[in-house]
Amino acid sequence: MIRRLFSTNAPASTVLVRLLVGSVFVSEGIQKFLYPAELAAGLFTKIGIPAPETMGPFVGGCEIVCGALLIIGLLTRPATIVLLIDISVAILSTKIPILLGHGFWGFSLPPKLPRCGFWSMMHEARTDFSMWLGLLFLLIVGAGRKWSLDAAIASGSNG
Repeated sequence: MIRRLFSTNAPASTVLVRLLVGSVFVSEGIQKFLYPAELAAGLFTKIGIPAPETMGPFVGGCEIVCGALLIIGLLTRPATIVLLIDISVAILSTKIPILLGHGFWGFSLPPKLPRCGFWSMMHEARTDFSMWLGLLFLLIVGAGRKWSLDAAIASGSNG
């Protein structure tokens, strides 16, 4: 079970995906603490996320911790699952209302958008979709067989 959690045969270049996806999440998590009115509790209140004063720091903390785990390649698959949930909620709560032009499942349309509809949603969701696909890639292949702590742990458990 432990070996499977850490195992990976992905090429060393997988580190590039880990660095990209991890650094975006770490940056976004830090910004939720630096700018809570715009990116955490304040925004969460406007779009209808429950318990925004609690969820803002919780989401920011998850993004920082799990993003850092991706960067160093430790517990890559579990961290990826947490971040897939995070980004999926972001897409549902902010991008679907933009697509529809109105609230959805209790989530409100984000403030100050020049327009709604498919192209507006695609523009606003470009980073979210890229992160979602990067996370899915890492979930499938793992951290990579070089430059990851997962690979070091997996090789140590084989010997």
